[in-house]
Amino acid sequence: MFLIELTYKAPFSEIEPFLPEHMAFVEKGFASGLFLASGRKVPRDGGLIFCKADSKGQVEEFMQEDPFVYQDLVELRIVEFVASRAEAGMEALLG
Repeated sequence: MFLIELTYKAPFSEIEPFLPEHMAFVEKGFASGLFLASGRKVPRDGGLIFCKADSKGQVEEFMQEDPFVYQDLVELRIVEFVASRAEAGMEALLG
């Protein structure tokens, strides 16, 4: 399991034009089965994605397709963790 943190390196006014392309990328992540949950941080200085992948390398490679990443608009942080407990209905988080 991985927690992906995106933190904006630019003002939101510079991020916003890339938002539709980023959301298409996020949709691709869900369609591929990699992404389990995603959303913006509060305050809105980036976002978080819960991801289930075989390896950190797989996540790093996939994230290079995100326009926020390849346009160098965000700081990308990928944290690997082992989910040992989950609320009912969230069992997909368990390895």
